Amino acid sequence: MSETEQGGQTTAFDLLGGEPAVRALVDRFYDLMDLEPGYARLRAIHPTTLDGSRDKLNWFLCGWLGGPDHYIERFGHPRLRARHMPFAIGIAERDQWMLCMRQAMQELGFDPVLEQRLADAFFGTADWMRNCPA
Repeated sequence: MSETEQGGQTTAFDLLGGEPAVRALVDRFYDLMDLEPGYARLRAIHPTTLDGSRDKLNWFLCGWLGGPDHYIERFGHPRLRARHMPFAIGIAERDQWMLCMRQAMQELGFDPVLEQRLADAFFGTADWMRNCPA
């Protein structure tokens, strides 16, 4: 949703620069995951081809950040935890997800205050995805 659709409130989606900025974040995140050995455990729980993952995260983040609900329009309620249950997600995977996302935000030159705000929100969601202790 744009700022106007939110009744004049500025959303994180607006502050980032809308859909092109969200897509750039998602693409950099998955590029890093694919290239950096430090994210190998995280990469291992993803499909061989990341195209579908890129699209789904992009669509989800657009809505989650206050923009258009592309994910919900296509798939209904995200049910994030249920959709991630088939994958072993522990502290290491959570931490790699967070490091990869923070690196992507930093490389894209996000405002440090916005980056921290998003990192705090991402951490809460990433931690909630954990389904095994390790």
